[in-house]
Amino acid sequence: MLVADRYRLESPIGRGGMGEVWRATDEVLGRPVAVKLLLGDEPDSEAAARFRLEGQTAARLNHPHVVGVFDFGAWDGRFYLVMELVEGRSLAQELAAEGALPSGRVALVAAQTAAGLASAHRQGIVHRDIKPGNLMSDADGTVKLGDFGIARFVDDPAAALTTAGQILGTSLYLAPERALGQPAGPASDMYSLGCVLYQLLTGCPPFQADTATATLYQHIDAAPVPPLQRGADLPPAFENYLLGLLAKQPEDRPTAQQVANWFGSGAWQGAREPLPAPETPPPAQVLGAGPAHASETGLATTYMLPPTDAQPGQGRRSVPTQRHGAREFVRRRPRVASAVAGAAAFLIAVLIGVAWFSPDKSSANTPRGETSAPAHPDLVPTPTPDPAMAPTVSPAPDDASVSRPSENEEEDDQEKKHKGEDAEGRHGEED
Repeated sequence: MLVADRYRLESPIGRGGMGEVWRATDEVLGRPVAVKLLLGDEPDSEAAARFRLEGQTAARLNHPHVVGVFDFGAWDGRFYLVMELVEGRSLAQELAAEGALPSGRVALVAAQTAAGLASAHRQGIVHRDIKPGNLMSDADGTVKLGDFGIARFVDDPAAALTTAGQILGTSLYLAPERALGQPAGPASDMYSLGCVLYQLLTGCPPFQADTATATLYQHIDAAPVPPLQRGADLPPAFENYLLGLLAKQPEDRPTAQQVANWFGSGAWQGAREPLPAPETPPPAQVLGAGPAHASETGLATTYMLPPTDAQPGQGRRSVPTQRHGAREFVRRRPRVASAVAGAAAFLIAVLIGVAWFSPDKSSANTPRGETSAPAHPDLVPTPTPDPAMAPTVSPAPDDASVSRPSENEEEDDQEKKHKGEDAEGRHGEED
C-alpha cells in the first residue's frame, strides 16, 4: 500500500487506542520510516485533533533521545504521521521478555530518557504519558522517547484537549498532583519516569490495585516500598535517588536535566563524593600566647571535618546538609576563641588598672630611695621618684610603735638642734 504516493507500507509494528504503526519505506528519499495511521474516518474528532497535536509537538523537538517526526498529512480520509523508524523494541516488550532489568541497564534508560525529557521541557512541552510502551530501544540499546499523543504545551492550556473531570494518562504512572486534578507540569513527567524505573528494577510498578481509582489513591497517600525490600539488586544510592523521584510534592523532585546529569555521571553506583575542604582561619592569639598555648587551652582554630559514610545520591539532600553543617562548625568555633581571648584581655586590663590606681599602703615602711619590686611580673615597674620632689610621709599613729626613724631622720633632728643653739647664741650676743 502506498500512502500519499510516497510511503510504502510493509508490515505492522503495533496498534494502540488511537492509531496503528507500520514499517514503511520513503520511496522519495529511499530510507526506512515508521508511518502511524489514525484509526477511524472522522478527521474533525477529538482523536484527530490530538493526532495532529502529536505531529506538531514532536516536530518541535530535535534530540537523539526523542523519536523524530518527518511528515504529517491526510490521505484517503485518514491522517498519517511519518516518524523515525527505531529498529528494536519498546521497554514494555523488553520487560516482558527478560523480567526485571539489571541496575546498569536501568541507569542508562534513566539518563537517556531524562535527557529527552529535558529537551522537551525546555521547549515548554510536557509529555504526560511516560510509560514503558512509549520508550523505544534500538539495536544498540539507545532509548528514544516517543508517542506525544497526549502531550501539552505549558503555555497553551487549551492544547491539553482534556474535558472537565477527565484525566489522560496511564494510572500506573500518574503523578499525585494529576490524580488530584491539577495541571500536569515537568515534575509530573519525572514522577512517571520514577514509576517506570521502579518497574524495570523490580518487575512491578510501585503502586497497583484492583481498580484505577484505588491505584490513584495509592499515588496520593501511600509510600512506595523501597526496591531493595522487593529483591531488586541496586546500589543504595540508586534506591535513594529513585525514591526522591517518587516524592509526593512536585517541588521535591529533581528536574529532568538533574536526573540526566546524575545518572550520566555514574553517581548511581554509590561512589563517595568528597566534601569540600574547610576554610582555615588564622590561629587565635591569646594574650601573646603562641600556637602551642592555643592548642593546650582548646582554642586551636584548625578543625577536621567529621567522617561520613554517606554515598552520593543517598538522599540528595542529606549530603548538602552535612556539608552545610561542616561549614558552620568551622565558621563558629573561631568566634568562640575570639570571645574568650577578648574576655581574658579585658579582665587582666581591669586588674592592672586597679593595681595602678590603688593607694600604696606599704610606702610608710619603705625607706626613701628604695623601690619595691612590682607585684606582678608582667607589670612594668614604676619609675623611682626624685627624693627632693617627693613629699615627706609621716608614719600613721598606728604604726608609731613599730616604726623607727631612719638614719636620715636622726641626722635632720640633730641639724635642727644645732641650728637652734646657734640662733640662741646670736640672740644672746645681740642682747
